Amino acid sequence: MPELQGLEHHPADPRRGQRVTAMQSGAWGLIALAVVSSAVLVRGAIAYAHRRGMLDQPGQRRSHTIPTPRGGGIGLVMAAVISMPLALAWPPSPWSVPVAGVLALAIVMVAGVGWWDDHRSLPILPRLGVQLLASAWLAGAIIFDGGLSWLWLPLLMLAGAWSINLHNFMDGIDGLLAQQAIFVGTGLAILALAAGQPSLAAASGCMAGAALGFWFFNRPRARIFMGDVGSGTVGLMIFAISLMLWRTETALVWPALTLSSSFVVDAGLTLLSRMLRGRRWYTAHREHLYQWLVRSGFSHATGGMGYLLWNVIIAAPMACAAWVWPRFAFIDCVAVYLAAGAAWVLIKQQRLRRVSYKVRHVVT
Repeated sequence: MPELQGLEHHPADPRRGQRVTAMQSGAWGLIALAVVSSAVLVRGAIAYAHRRGMLDQPGQRRSHTIPTPRGGGIGLVMAAVISMPLALAWPPSPWSVPVAGVLALAIVMVAGVGWWDDHRSLPILPRLGVQLLASAWLAGAIIFDGGLSWLWLPLLMLAGAWSINLHNFMDGIDGLLAQQAIFVGTGLAILALAAGQPSLAAASGCMAGAALGFWFFNRPRARIFMGDVGSGTVGLMIFAISLMLWRTETALVWPALTLSSSFVVDAGLTLLSRMLRGRRWYTAHREHLYQWLVRSGFSHATGGMGYLLWNVIIAAPMACAAWVWPRFAFIDCVAVYLAAGAAWVLIKQQRLRRVSYKVRHVVT
């Protein structure tokens, strides 16, 4: 093979290794930027919330016991909107400028209505309308960029809105959502690297980094809450990265969904339970599993540790198995969700009995 003969006498181009090192350094630099800028901006958000009186008061439907400022997710969002589009455009496998731009626009839209709602209550229909529109634009940009069928658009639009609200529902105890964003963002970054998508991996790492910068102030006991500005936007970003992985390689959707199993099951089964009992599912409540853990006597830190253990012991290994053996990826994902559902039912029943016992003990 004559085209290979010259390779025996010419060493590899050292400039190529230098370019790869520079690209990696740039990606890590963007992730570090996300961490630092998020922490700085969240610190400023604490002062802003105190000046504006944006404090969540303790109450029957809340899990905290002292007035705590809200809206700290604005720091996470601003760090992400600065770093994630740049990471997507970073070589050696950049995404198109329209996709990066629409991602930034969708983040700003969802964060904007959340920021408004953190200041003064916003009716559900305007919020949902903006969420659906942002999800549709983002899904449309990725469909167009990847040459996919537009028949996917309605389903993806609903999936995006569900992810936004799911993560909003799950933001109820100190550190839980930020911890989940760090875990899922890191997991999605590893999947992207394994799929040959370093730019997407860097963007996912930036999301995890922004969440880490916020977590420093939100870990138990929280100095500030994320608020709707951050919780819904985290859901949008996780949806966006998962969707881009799916566009890269269809089978990647299963390990991506596996990483989010604890949140999807808790939010989904809690919502279904409230609907079946005729409750107003969209109003504030304390019926998620993580809330029952706290109500039954666990601390916020211990409750969050339960979700972290599930992620590390069950979700992460099963997501890895789904990637290594893609033929069984769907089966692995279904198995994880069935196990999570069973765990949700058993633990909630046990916690309900614990709460009932405490109530009877106090009464007597």
